[in-house]
Amino acid sequence: MSAMTFNQTELSKYNGQDGQPAYVAVDGDVYDVTGVAAWAGGKHHGNLAGQELTTVIDTKSPHGRKVLNNLTVVGQYVAD
Repeated sequence: MSAMTFNQTELSKYNGQDGQPAYVAVDGDVYDVTGVAAWAGGKHHGNLAGQELTTVIDTKSPHGRKVLNNLTVVGQYVAD
């Protein structure tokens, strides 16, 4: 199975709401945060799934990128 490619419109569909999976993009990779308790309902500390969050994770996240190591990459993010 080849990796999926997401633009912002496609990524926004994966917001963790109404039974949808929760995906976030960081530095071109799209991560599945669906099973992460902290992302329940597609929300985590004011951030929403279905978004590109590189700046947030680099400037506001206390844990930084190390948490990404435990997540599955489901595709690549390509800006519109």
